[in-house]
Amino acid sequence: MALAALLASAPVVAEADHGSHAHDETFSTGEPGDAKKPARIVQVTMTEAGGKMLFTPSRVEVRKDEQIKFVLRNSGELDHEFVLATTEENLKHAESMKKAPDMEHDDPNAKKLAPKKTGDLVWKFTKAGEFEYSCLIPGHREAGMIGTVVVK
Repeated sequence: MALAALLASAPVVAEADHGSHAHDETFSTGEPGDAKKPARIVQVTMTEAGGKMLFTPSRVEVRKDEQIKFVLRNSGELDHEFVLATTEENLKHAESMKKAPDMEHDDPNAKKLAPKKTGDLVWKFTKAGEFEYSCLIPGHREAGMIGTVVVK
């Protein structure tokens, strides 16, 4: 019986160990998409140029309940990340990143890419509003790495 109790409590312990970076699987911007379902592809490039750090495009418009496959390319010389959330959430998260700059993300709404690497993130925008994607590596957001998603 003690083993059953221990096994039953294991997921709770694992979630608690995930720390302040854990998500309760609800997101302000919608929900993780289904890679097996059709999605509109939006290519986003991350780079540094002229003392700024940029996402191209810096604005994306989507329809409510539309699924998007963000195809991410880091064309820069530095690591960059794409974190999809509200501005308030990203600002709060950015403060955490300043305290732990080597924090690794394993979240459905975030992807970190090394220089010259690619990746993708599939997202279904179930909520209307204005959201953002930004790079929360210390100094990058401040250097201009912010993009806007408008969901109508």
